[in-house]
Amino acid sequence: MSAEIETQKEYALNVDREQDDKATEIKLCSFARPHMRAFHFAWWGFFIAFFIWFAIAPLLPLIKEDLGLTAQDIWTTNICAVAFDICMRFVFGAICDKYGARVPMGCVLMLASIPTACIGLVNSLTGLICIRLFIGLAGSTFVMCQCWATRMFTKEIVGMVNGLVGGWGNVGGGATQLVMGTLLFPLFKVITDGDVSKAWRTVTLVPAAVAFITGICVICFSEDCPKGYYKDLKKSGEMPEVSAAASFRGGAVDINTWMLFIQYACCFGVELTVNNAAVSYFVKRFELTIETASAIASIFGFMNLFARGVGGWSSDQASKKLKMRGRILVQAGLLILEGCCIFIFAEMNNLAASVVMLTIFSIFVQGAEGSTYGIVPYVNRVSPGAVAGIVGAGGPTGAVCFGLVFRQLPEDPEMAFRIMAGVVLASGVMCLFINIKGHRGLLFGKDEDMDKIQIPVADVDANEDVDVEAKA
Repeated sequence: MSAEIETQKEYALNVDREQDDKATEIKLCSFARPHMRAFHFAWWGFFIAFFIWFAIAPLLPLIKEDLGLTAQDIWTTNICAVAFDICMRFVFGAICDKYGARVPMGCVLMLASIPTACIGLVNSLTGLICIRLFIGLAGSTFVMCQCWATRMFTKEIVGMVNGLVGGWGNVGGGATQLVMGTLLFPLFKVITDGDVSKAWRTVTLVPAAVAFITGICVICFSEDCPKGYYKDLKKSGEMPEVSAAASFRGGAVDINTWMLFIQYACCFGVELTVNNAAVSYFVKRFELTIETASAIASIFGFMNLFARGVGGWSSDQASKKLKMRGRILVQAGLLILEGCCIFIFAEMNNLAASVVMLTIFSIFVQGAEGSTYGIVPYVNRVSPGAVAGIVGAGGPTGAVCFGLVFRQLPEDPEMAFRIMAGVVLASGVMCLFINIKGHRGLLFGKDEDMDKIQIPVADVDANEDVDVEAKA
């Protein structure tokens, strides 16, 4: 035992040795390796991914006119922009369990930067669909973002930490509306002597370059987990080899994973849909300019600065008093309030009132995203990455479904918002049926000793029965 203590690593943050040296605290102004370095790379990597994912969104009214597209054509491209992301989120959850989150995140950022840089080559609907389809790969970095944070911080603060990295990353959705539509696009119009077509075709080179550089930095200047790199830990025997297929299977067979999948579709899926629709909605309904509509639409994304983190924090605080029931109650409350606010937003005929309701309902949307990932790490303690990936895939799945609704109602977006609101309300009621093993739900189950339950990255076969207390 003394020899083991002598070889223990020292960290800049307080850690829990029983939870694989995960940090028990968070210091936002620190960039110390490994915990806080991973924290900042997780949210920044996802921020940049989100930025390039929707860099084209505020420019769509111009692209529509330039390429002679219809409103339905634009919604088709919006759907394609998130479709590829669905598949990749399923895949990357299990990959993170096997290889860690660092390398996959860096590689995805570099790969997604290539089609982003090629947006200017688009001359037809088919080209726009293909480009947006492959840029959608960037959205899968959300899985790496959440897995990395879960790997670095203890279960007591994981809801807040996941909320912060996910929320700050999602701010990229607001930043891209503001930066691309209000700052960079006008600048490039000046550079191109007022040539609007040339401006939108060249402006995306800027975010593409930033994404590629960020991908390199993520891989080169951070660690996979508190103890270092997965490949070194496996080589030394400290970390057994993991089967990605077994990890995915372990997450996929749990019904709670799929209920959270649906609920995440009704919060993050709503956010993705609004990111795609907001500028066009305000331009058409209130006859605003691209610059003004982009500034208003950016408000929705910027609420992520605090709203998602507050959702995760609320989940953690409720857990201290009511355990898992508290987390589920927070989840239900946020989803139901979100649905009610969308109903009200759909009825707004005044610009100021519409902006106020957009702000309020965005807070509940992003709060629900944070509370969802306050629950996710508990669903399957052996395959948390797989669960995170599957649940994360619910977001773009929801965006595709809601996008199809908006596509079918191009002249009546208010009705599309009402349908969205009804689905969100129904997902909130689903919380009654969440029943996680070892935890009491709202209607079923009973609590076990929380001290016996850890949240490791899958370090054994997902089908193996683990005696967690004995391992500790």
